[in-house]
Amino acid sequence: MRTFGILPGRGLALTALLILAGWAAAAPAPEEAALREKALQLNLVTGSDAIRGQILTLLEDEAGAKKLLPVAVQMARQKDQPLNVTAVYILARVARGVRDLDAAQVFFRLSIDQAKKLDSTELLGKAYQGLADTFYEHKKYKDCLDVAQEFLEIEPTETNVQSLGFYKSQLKRRAIMALAKQGKTDEALREVNALVKRARAENWLVLELKGWVQREAGRSDEAAKTYEQVLALIQKDKALGDEERTAYGGEIRYLLSNVYVDLNQVDKAAAHLKALLEQDPDNPTYNNDLGYIWADHDMNLAESEKLIRKAIEKDRERQKKDGVKPDQVKDTAAYLDSLGWVLFKQKKYKEAKEYLLRAIKDPEGQHIEIFDHLAEVHKALGEKSEAVAAWKKGIAAAGTSKREQQRKAEVEKKLKANE
Repeated sequence: MRTFGILPGRGLALTALLILAGWAAAAPAPEEAALREKALQLNLVTGSDAIRGQILTLLEDEAGAKKLLPVAVQMARQKDQPLNVTAVYILARVARGVRDLDAAQVFFRLSIDQAKKLDSTELLGKAYQGLADTFYEHKKYKDCLDVAQEFLEIEPTETNVQSLGFYKSQLKRRAIMALAKQGKTDEALREVNALVKRARAENWLVLELKGWVQREAGRSDEAAKTYEQVLALIQKDKALGDEERTAYGGEIRYLLSNVYVDLNQVDKAAAHLKALLEQDPDNPTYNNDLGYIWADHDMNLAESEKLIRKAIEKDRERQKKDGVKPDQVKDTAAYLDSLGWVLFKQKKYKEAKEYLLRAIKDPEGQHIEIFDHLAEVHKALGEKSEAVAAWKKGIAAAGTSKREQQRKAEVEKKLKANE
């Protein structure tokens, strides 16, 4: 009779092997154990400079950070989780930096809980602000608004009224921006006008927010006037040093260049960008934007191409300087789009297509304007079905801002005419 059992004399040995196998399955793998230890080491980091340094170190190794975070999330979800406030805050910042929304939520929420237990207003404000900013960056505008509102409802005490007030001003700003991004621009304008009314006349930071909301609402002419007022106030602000005045003034000039593009006042936009390039001739953004607006208006095409190629070159240099390994340097989608568009304007359609296809491979390139450019290139090459597909993807990618909705309407007309 044939039996299907353990052979005589081998039962105990096989049982022992099965037990050891069970232990091996229960115990963390060597790589996971090393990652757990790496997370625990963050408990030992002390001092603000060391914390910032650790965050930067982890972000420099993006692949390593993405391996660490899931293991750290498992640790954070344990009943007696072993990560202290420093480790949790570092992991939250790293999760946000590598755009891991789920991990960022876990760690920022845990940081909020820890801050409440410690009665630390600073940590509480940083955690709420970090979570709201993370949602905003992922275009989760309702979630961003909910988090900001949650913090704004916290009642101050005699001891924390000043520090809490600082973070409330930051979260209020983010809440107004989230409202505008949801298309609720009238409500956002009411909120920002109330802030302006309460603020001092020389508070250009509040006015700057008003200009941003006006532009988001499609009121570019009003935004231009507001930003010009902000620029004048910055020049008069005696509290600012020369470097600060130049930096803040540069930011407003850049915003003005964009607003004047919206208003189709190319000369004014170009004047602001030229002024910025005089101060910072190797700035990739300024080079790209001047080249793009000229190309988009069929002006100075040869010079435009030079500026955009310089932007890509200087952006690569900046990444390497920041410690990005040569094989991990990635061209910015917006710059690739600009180069593709100026090549299209010069009727170099095959070259243009190459750069635009690269642009849309990047998550940041999933933008209606870039898909529209790609569709125009496909159309010029006689690739009608590919053009239609690109326009459809552009419509699906369109955001809620007034500008993107206007672009969407234009693309829908093109699609209807070409289907």
